[in-house]
Amino acid sequence: MSEKQVILVTGGTGLVGKAIEYVVQNGEKQPNEEWIFVSSKDANLSDLASTEAMFEKYKPTQVIHLAAMVGGLFKNLKYNLDFFRTNIQINDNVLATSYKFGVKKVVSCLSTCIFPDKTTYPINEKMIHNGPPHDSNFGYSYAKRMIDVLNKGYNKQKGVNYTAVIPTNVYGPHDNFELEDGHVLPGLINKVYCAKRDGTDFVIWGTGSPRRQFIYSRDLARLMIWVLRNYTEIEPIILSVSEEDEVSIKEAAEAVLKAADFKGNVVFDTSKSDGQFKKTASNEKLRSYLPDFKFTPFDKAIKETVEWFETNYETARK
Repeated sequence: MSEKQVILVTGGTGLVGKAIEYVVQNGEKQPNEEWIFVSSKDANLSDLASTEAMFEKYKPTQVIHLAAMVGGLFKNLKYNLDFFRTNIQINDNVLATSYKFGVKKVVSCLSTCIFPDKTTYPINEKMIHNGPPHDSNFGYSYAKRMIDVLNKGYNKQKGVNYTAVIPTNVYGPHDNFELEDGHVLPGLINKVYCAKRDGTDFVIWGTGSPRRQFIYSRDLARLMIWVLRNYTEIEPIILSVSEEDEVSIKEAAEAVLKAADFKGNVVFDTSKSDGQFKKTASNEKLRSYLPDFKFTPFDKAIKETVEWFETNYETARK
């Protein structure tokens, strides 16, 4: 019989953690695996003693590290120092404790915001440290970059296999559907729900022209499980749909409108900023490993997310 694997997922009740749990419960779990999904209720990961107590309790052999202090644009602008210090503490504690307890592999989750603000496109894994990130969320971005530095340090000095993934814009069930300070797709889903319920206009901020690569959380979950089991590089890997699958905000909004069967008036509020026009990422490295991986069609994934939100509206984060 294969050796028992105990896989601890920090941030296990968030968007990606819930997606991994869903995928594990629907056919991805192997017989020798025990999956444990923890949240801030289980441990304060910015406190070393609390982190160590949780590892002592569960004795993981592998860790998927998703936990972070997160927020939208306005929170980042106001609390850049807090985002940096808290996330540095969380990440250092999780990796140090993983090493202390003999964890064989750690897969951490980064973000495309770590890439330089001024860069060429498509961005790839070699470009992370080529310049400063955007000034609006420099605290969070630099803290996430330091995971890559820690991974390399642990490998070179301690000989362990810690790595990281870099997803593009993630969406799906259990997202944060906050309207004012959240991400674009869950915000659109919440807006269309409210507009349909209240008989009001559906308002899209900006012109709708910026383009983004969106990855369905359950596709990301399947890929992260593959990384945990099969990816042996220390260098991070971008997990994203292809460049040709990039969609405009207008196209994303149309998919949401269709999924929600919205028949009302649609308005573009062009007094709102469009933000960055595009931040295209290359998934060439991913495709070199998994040329035949099938992503869920965008319309289907949007439909599933809209239906989940409608069903769980009262308890969804918003």
